[in-house]
Amino acid sequence: MQINQPNSDMISAQNIKKSYSDIHVLKGIDVEIPQGEIVSIIGKSGAGKSTLLHILGTLDQADEGNLNICNQRISSLNEKQLAAFRNANIGFVFQFHHLLQEFTALENVCIPAYIAGKTPSQTEKRAKELLEYLGLADRFDNKPNQMSGGEAQRVAVARALINQPAVVFADEPTGNLDKASSENLHQLFLQLRRDFNHTFVIVTHNSDLATLSDRIITLEDGKVKG
Repeated sequence: MQINQPNSDMISAQNIKKSYSDIHVLKGIDVEIPQGEIVSIIGKSGAGKSTLLHILGTLDQADEGNLNICNQRISSLNEKQLAAFRNANIGFVFQFHHLLQEFTALENVCIPAYIAGKTPSQTEKRAKELLEYLGLADRFDNKPNQMSGGEAQRVAVARALINQPAVVFADEPTGNLDKASSENLHQLFLQLRRDFNHTFVIVTHNSDLATLSDRIITLEDGKVKG
């Protein structure tokens, strides 16, 4: 289900609305993101940034609006089809890396590929290649509590990339990192886009990361500002 069409919109969303009880969080958002673009979503707390990210990443459903990813209309997929589509086409990196503490770095990276039904041999080969690419060749057998925060976040990036997703969504990816680790992660996103043409959609309060993006989308009171 992976589709990579140069110069086409990777994500197309129209009139995205979302409410929780009587609180209107998103009030009609239109977003077009082409393949290979790095986009940062910024705004004050409560502006709807993470809600929008979760809807664009298919982790949550909008109350109204249309969403297409890789030319696939998301509303046409049932729950099982959506889970398979998400696993094949979308990677996630969160502020808290959410690695499974009982598993090694290599095992954590392999999990999405195993869910996709890929063989252990091809999965471990790609996982090792990713970890080596991310400078973690000496961390294959380390568990999360044996790594620094920056190293654990890079393992989370490798896990997000294991199925060669079309787009990576990152929610405050540097929020739990020190300045040096944050700068390393910023450069890593740029390097991944250069080397593999990944699309990145990043929610961040980090102005340095936002500035490195190709485009900044500012949310204010549930709408795109400007």
